[in-house]
Amino acid sequence: MEFPSKRIAKAVEELTRLPGIGPKTALRLALYLLRVPEQQAVALGQSLIDLRTHTRSCRRCFNVSDEELCRICANPSRREETVCLVADLRDLLAIERAGMFRGLYHVLGGLISPLDGIGPDRLQIDSLLVRLAREPVEELILALGSSPEADTTAFYVARRVEAERPTVRLSHLARGLPAGAELEYADELTLAQSFQLRTPYTTSPHSNDLP
Repeated sequence: MEFPSKRIAKAVEELTRLPGIGPKTALRLALYLLRVPEQQAVALGQSLIDLRTHTRSCRRCFNVSDEELCRICANPSRREETVCLVADLRDLLAIERAGMFRGLYHVLGGLISPLDGIGPDRLQIDSLLVRLAREPVEELILALGSSPEADTTAFYVARRVEAERPTVRLSHLARGLPAGAELEYADELTLAQSFQLRTPYTTSPHSNDLP
């Protein structure tokens, strides 16, 4: 398609880089932004700039944050004795939407996936073990989903915790979630029930022999 303006063409090109945005949707969004009051378009642009330049990782849980501690870690009403381990921010937000969990989180930053070149050293696993040693954590909930990568990651983390922090109780979400499902797509009721019905997580009797 030949655009009447190189600036529209550039806007469409950049918008199509976003997940789920095709050329038609990108053009519709670009034309919409062209029609709205300038202040609204500028505010959108500034919010995206602020998102990139002023957000950081929480030094405690590695959630996205505006300050050193994210709003969840800084909330004194959250229960420190229970930590929920999630793969990324999308899963954390899905759990928060369910409104069932009132503990803290630890964000791994992904899942172990050898085919994608992601090993344990690229995730926030060592920082988790340090945190479990320093904080009064009694239970670690493995909320990583039910994909093969999630199962591998949960098993690896569980073995490390059992070997290095044996006083921490391990649990995982009830299997009310479809096999292979991502937490971010689960409805709030199913996710809430999965937390309520969570069960202990154990590895084999010889799991302390780490690879």
